[in-house]
This record gives sequence, C-alpha cells and structure tokens, in this order.
Amino acid sequence: MSRHRHKGNGDSHDPDATTAATPAADDPAGLEPAALASDEAAGLRRELAELQDALLRRRAEFENYKRRVERDQASAATEAAAEILRRLVDTVDNLERALAATGGEDGLRKGVELTLRDFKTALESQGVAVLDPVGERFDPAQHEALLHEDAPGFAAGVVAAVFRKGYTFKDRLLRPALVKVASGGPEAGSDTGEAGGGDVQ
Repeated sequence: MSRHRHKGNGDSHDPDATTAATPAADDPAGLEPAALASDEAAGLRRELAELQDALLRRRAEFENYKRRVERDQASAATEAAAEILRRLVDTVDNLERALAATGGEDGLRKGVELTLRDFKTALESQGVAVLDPVGERFDPAQHEALLHEDAPGFAAGVVAAVFRKGYTFKDRLLRPALVKVASGGPEAGSDTGEAGGGDVQ
C-alpha cells in the first residue's frame, strides 16, 4: 500500500492545468482579442487622419488653381479690350486731324475717309466681317428683308439692294443686313453683280 500512494503522488499533476497555462497556438504573441482590436482601431484612425489631411491639401490646391484661372481669364479679357481701344484711340486722332484741317470740304472728306479706313481695319483685325450681300441669295439667318419687289436684272429671291450693311464676329451675327429682295422678273444674267440699288449707309 505504501508503493501505491507513492505512485499516486508522482502522477498528481493535472494535464489540463499545463494546457491552460500555455499560450494558444493561434496567438503566438500572447495578445488578448481586446488588444488586437485596439491596435486595429488606432491604425484606422491614423489612416483616416492622413486621408483628411490629403483632402484638405487637394481642396486648397484646387481653390488656388481656380483663382489663378479666373485671374488669367480676366487678364486676357482686359488685354483684348485694351487692344481694341488702342486702335480706336488712333481713329480718334484721325478724326481730330480731319476737324482741324483747313483745306475746306476736300480736306475734311479726306480725313473722314482715312478715319473710316482705319476703323474698318481695326474691326477686321478683331474678326469682324461686313455683310454686303447685293447679288447673293437671300439668307434669313443673316439678312432682314424690308422689301420684296420686282428688280430688273435680279432673279427672284436674290438681294437687289442693301439699305444697311450687316456684320458678323467670328461667325456670330452682330447685326443682320437690311435688304430688298427681288420677287420676280428675269433670271439674273452676267450683269447681276452690277445691277441693283446702291448702299444706304
């Protein structure tokens, strides 16, 4: 009976107790689930802060870009207007010289003609074109008919006279031409371009 008690003392340690004291195989670092969740949350907070900072920087960059574009557009518009005004100032000079001329009507007329030429050149340089459609087919998109009547030498539907010239600006209509449209009569011949009334400025 003595031997039986000795054997029981030697084998008294509980295998389950040893297993409980050993860290789990799937948690080699010995971290509790709560610690893992805390680290993950901290990482997400850092990532969120970085994204918010990047968003603020991008927003500031966009605002700076928008202000720069608006400033450049305003500067371009001002420069375009300044170029037109420079040419108009030259025209004013010619008008003043015409009024100051002492050569009578001939001198005044010459000065006005010079001024008109310069003014037309200034308009053309900015993309303005004149509509003077005598002999052309009537186009309601660019012409406004004041009269429809017979016009010798002009076919029906052709502009026979221009009462006021029209203007376009880079394919945009500024003002339609006021015209008389032939409503009948013989077909236009080779002299069509020479027939018709003159312009009324």
